[in-house]
Amino acid sequence: MTTEPLKRVGVWLIGARGSVATTTVAGRAALAAGLHPPTGLVTAGPAFAGAGLPPLEQLVFGGHDTHPTPLPKRAEQLAEAGVLPHGLPSAVADELARVDAEIRPGGPQPDDPRSDEQLVDAFAADIAAFTTGHGLARTVVVHLASTEPMPAAGDARAPASALYAAAAITAGASYVNFTPATGMHAEGLAARAAAAGLPHAGRDGKTGQTLLRAVLAPMFAQRELAVRAWSGSNLLGGGDGATLADPRAAAAKNAGKARALADNLGSEPEGETHIDHVPALGDWKTAWDHVAFDGFLGTRMVLQTIWQGCDSALAAPLVLDLARLLARAHELGHAGPVPGLGFFFKDPDTDPPGLAEQYRELLALADRLAGRS
Repeated sequence: MTTEPLKRVGVWLIGARGSVATTTVAGRAALAAGLHPPTGLVTAGPAFAGAGLPPLEQLVFGGHDTHPTPLPKRAEQLAEAGVLPHGLPSAVADELARVDAEIRPGGPQPDDPRSDEQLVDAFAADIAAFTTGHGLARTVVVHLASTEPMPAAGDARAPASALYAAAAITAGASYVNFTPATGMHAEGLAARAAAAGLPHAGRDGKTGQTLLRAVLAPMFAQRELAVRAWSGSNLLGGGDGATLADPRAAAAKNAGKARALADNLGSEPEGETHIDHVPALGDWKTAWDHVAFDGFLGTRMVLQTIWQGCDSALAAPLVLDLARLLARAHELGHAGPVPGLGFFFKDPDTDPPGLAEQYRELLALADRLAGRS
């Protein structure tokens, strides 16, 4: 299959100075320079060879954020916390500074007098100027901002994620929602994206506890073991933990976790998942699950799991995967939700629900992008 000459692709990050975004930018620079292997990068596997994905060195980053801490300083903080390798921030300092210069003020701030329409136009103008200013073939907008509360009746303003999704459409960019925020699920936006010929994917990246649940839940269903209750707990530090201390934000996060169980078990079992903010954990998290189930002759049994990890390090390679896949889908004229990308999300836009089935769909997508099917 012949392809056009390589062209640079923009990746516009919403929440561009957050932990996930900083890890993504620093990590891409490290991989492009050959400083580290692409561990965790799904699209680095042989199944994606020949799929026409933009090379990592062809990605150009910018974004929106409301926080003033520059990326080089944020990377130093993450290295001190053990999220980034020691010495990496200095090794990629020039790239971090270049990207930080492309970050524009986000919003809306609490006292912002602009209407939703004015904000959308302003955000879209930033994205369009970035795309044209760098001579980019296309741009992918990736929403990585802190979890926003579930919309409530009577809210005066549309969710920020929906404003950014609308801005992406206006700017002619594809869109990834890596958070449980509203995004493209706001009324009318998905139809607008499809009409504009823009692909999108989401929502809520499947990185830790829910990834493990997506593996374990089918095991119980396939072995005809009756799950009586599935309870869990998350201990989180960092900004995400502070955000999720808000019950409305936690409810948005837990909705995706519950869907993963319901989709794979056929119904949602008893039990709740609790999210607790533990500032001492910093950018690390601990997730515990307790599964009560019945076996043959009603024998009662329990499975317990503990997942300890760093969400930023788990999420960053998936952000790169999704940016590359959406850029290629956009190049080939795909519009609307992209089949095969449910593998990456708790609350995917497309079927099927099972992780193994989702992976097969992802491989089928790789074949389509490569022109092999």
